[in-house]
Amino acid sequence: MSKQVITSGGEDHVVREDTAKSFRGVHWALASIAAFLVIMALLFFGGFFSSLIRGDVDSPATIERQAGR
Repeated sequence: MSKQVITSGGEDHVVREDTAKSFRGVHWALASIAAFLVIMALLFFGGFFSSLIRGDVDSPATIERQAGR
């Protein structure tokens, strides 16, 4: 079974290949989740602030008031 080197806590550790793959997989998964959250926050706040600047925030209450006129 082959050995690989991973860096954890600033130290190099020699581990089995399957352990190294698992270690890298967890890090990729956490990085992917973090990237997804950052993108979602950018989209949300971008849309929120652009609607505030344009002033076209149409809540359900506003729509009902306009329909009743």
